[in-house]
Amino acid sequence: MNDLWNYLTTSANWHDNGGDTGLWTDIVQHLTYSFIAVLIAAVVAFPVGMAIGHTGRGRAVVVGAVNASRALPTFGLIVLLYVILSPHFHGHSNTVFILPVEIVLVLLAIPPILSNTYAGIQQVEPAIKDAAKGMGMTGGQVLLRVELPNALPLIISGLRSAILQVIATATVGAYIGLGGLGHPIYNGFQSGPFQDTPDSHTATGQLLAGAVLVALLALVVDLIVATIQRYVTSRGITARYKRSHLRAPVVAVP
Repeated sequence: MNDLWNYLTTSANWHDNGGDTGLWTDIVQHLTYSFIAVLIAAVVAFPVGMAIGHTGRGRAVVVGAVNASRALPTFGLIVLLYVILSPHFHGHSNTVFILPVEIVLVLLAIPPILSNTYAGIQQVEPAIKDAAKGMGMTGGQVLLRVELPNALPLIISGLRSAILQVIATATVGAYIGLGGLGHPIYNGFQSGPFQDTPDSHTATGQLLAGAVLVALLALVVDLIVATIQRYVTSRGITARYKRSHLRAPVVAVP
């Protein structure tokens, strides 16, 4: 713990030093890679999940594909894509490092978003949908005004799960040269940590700092999304009305 504390409290470790990035840069890069991956996954998964949940068509095929994608070996796939893509992007800055990692992170983020979206839409009570149709709503209006608001808690839960998985997995990109918080973890391992030498103490602190910051980053982002979820979800759905608001008025009958 002393090594971790010493590394985190040394201001030089937080700022770029020549060709080596500081912790602030690593955090920004990590957030950027994670945000891009989750955004792309959401753009793909939300419409597909909503369509499946609303119509019920293609459910078996998509569910099978989603379940199969969960078994993908993340690290091996990143290395494989790097080997395949590197000849085509040689000399193109960081593209050769970013593309393999982003592709894998997107594939990792799609399953929880997609499965929670279609499950949330599908689990809306039929009586609610029938009532909406009885009021003259079209299929699209039922989806957007009835099914989507009722499914929102489960949808955001899937989004939170995807964000946590992506933030944790993005560290693997350091193995092929990508930045982010995997950078101090990888460099710490390469420098020989957990030995009783000055350089080893620094390496240990660097490794632990990267790991702790990844965990803290995931917790902070999850807290932010959970707070957003609380305020964008209908109070009737989240049962945040007080009990007195839910009671039916008592009418005296003479």
